[in-house]
Amino acid sequence: MNQKIADRVSSALPGCEVEVTVEGNRALIEVVSQAFAGLSRVQRHQAVYRCVEDLIADGALHAVTIRANVPPQRS
Repeated sequence: MNQKIADRVSSALPGCEVEVTVEGNRALIEVVSQAFAGLSRVQRHQAVYRCVEDLIADGALHAVTIRANVPPQRS
């Protein structure tokens, strides 16, 4: 399940860094992507949520925690 979710997020957000931890029916999805630049926190979460909403609807996942961030600026 971890790889399945990671693959979905990577397909939706090319070039992102994604880490997924699934325990039972709960998932933690951590994503860092330049695609999030200029988006609100809610919009970033919605982008990731769309990747797993069918898994939630069919009961494969019950709870999802999303951490979606823009990479830090390099100086």
